[in-house]
Amino acid sequence: MIDKQLLAETVNAAIAGTDMFPVEIRVEPGNNIVVELDSETGIDIDTCAAITRKIEAAFDRDKEDYDLEVGSAGLTAPFKVRGQYLKNIGNEVEILTRDGRKLSGTLTSVGEDEFTVEIPVKERPEGAKRPVTVMKAETFRMADCKSVKYSIKFK
Repeated sequence: MIDKQLLAETVNAAIAGTDMFPVEIRVEPGNNIVVELDSETGIDIDTCAAITRKIEAAFDRDKEDYDLEVGSAGLTAPFKVRGQYLKNIGNEVEILTRDGRKLSGTLTSVGEDEFTVEIPVKERPEGAKRPVTVMKAETFRMADCKSVKYSIKFK
């Protein structure tokens, strides 16, 4: 079985000096290796190929055979690490909380284990006939959310 710690060290060495960060590194049964990366500026196929070559140089297929998949985290995939939250500050996100609420708003700040989103809420000011939409900041703990992902809007 491929050593996951050595694999993580190899990946971190391969992306050192870049704005890339690991989202997930998995070693599945049968030595299927999956490496998901993300970056502030995006990741292209040439970058994935270069990282694949560095991993292959560190792990000899003659000693232990494995399948290797290196790719970028999907645009519609839920956030898994803090770096993905930081990357999306100022963008609209969709949140599904553990208590079943589904919200959408603009990610404004990220802490160590929480984040703040400005959510549009309709309120009726005193004496007004119609409700108006106001932005309310709401802070969520990452552990209290089933999923948080980038919201894609086609206009």
